[in-house]
Amino acid sequence: MALALYEPGLGYYANDTAKFGLMPSSGSDFVTAPEMSPVFGQLLAAQVAEALQRTHTREVWEFGAGTGALALQVLDELAALGVRPDRYTIVDLSGTLRARQQLRLVKYEGLVHWADALPERLEGVVIGNEVLDAMPVQLLVRKAGVWHERGVVLQPDGSLGWEDRPTQLRPPMEIEGEHDYLTEIHLQGEAFIRTLGERMARGAAFFIDYGFGESEYFHPQRHMGTLVCHRLHKVDDDPLAEVGLKDITAHVNFTGTAVAAQEAGFEVLGYTSQAHFLINCGLGPKLDALAQGPRAMATKLMMEHEMGELFKVIGLAKGVEPWDAMGFVRGDRTHRL
Repeated sequence: MALALYEPGLGYYANDTAKFGLMPSSGSDFVTAPEMSPVFGQLLAAQVAEALQRTHTREVWEFGAGTGALALQVLDELAALGVRPDRYTIVDLSGTLRARQQLRLVKYEGLVHWADALPERLEGVVIGNEVLDAMPVQLLVRKAGVWHERGVVLQPDGSLGWEDRPTQLRPPMEIEGEHDYLTEIHLQGEAFIRTLGERMARGAAFFIDYGFGESEYFHPQRHMGTLVCHRLHKVDDDPLAEVGLKDITAHVNFTGTAVAAQEAGFEVLGYTSQAHFLINCGLGPKLDALAQGPRAMATKLMMEHEMGELFKVIGLAKGVEPWDAMGFVRGDRTHRL
């Protein structure tokens, strides 16, 4: 999965395909919330502004910034709110996406910087929209009661195939039943959260992604896992086909994210659906001010059958006194992690 997504010049996020957009006619493969409506970034900016004030920090960090749409929305709204961070740093492994981001953010030249990796120490507010789901996962499959790791092998004819090998790796909880069961574990994504926590001296972090808490993620009926691919706004379940030309993604286990965060010294500020988070941050007045077309697009951010329920938001803080962050004042589901 790491090779397919990030191999220089060949991986999906390392080539120059369109990736992000509303329609397949643009050559894009999927749409993200910032591409759907600028309201998303404007409301996230309200939470960022509050977090900057509460943590007494002056920097914003964004991971996996895509086309730069979210960064532009956040910076524009922060300016409207009278908040100007000292620095906005984007951490992105894709050189082609970085070039697109630089073009989009030219008005903030001097304020926006790019980095390839985390610094040894940081203070500030971190945001990441659909970044955890793009971190490589490992596949585990239970067959006849025995757990195997599913990996990729080269077939005699030169094609790629699956091979299952017995393993000591296990999901983080027991899976009820004796039926065959395929799932994912998120060792790299959780290691990223630990590293972020270890290096953050003071600040907060907000991650938005599709996923579930542990009990729902590893439900006995979810026996085919969550790993899927996206190309031209279509979904398939074969990551061994068209390698490098389509996105490979898995849902996030937010319980694992929260546990990794706590192990690294974070406090969990809250966990809720994207719909609740955006409503708490002021979605209602934003919708009232929009014309019919933009309002319809923005409404998709909260609708249950669109992004509102499947996408979740988790808030973390370290080195500061936890506070009742605005995004979680109603509808907090931390108790369900």
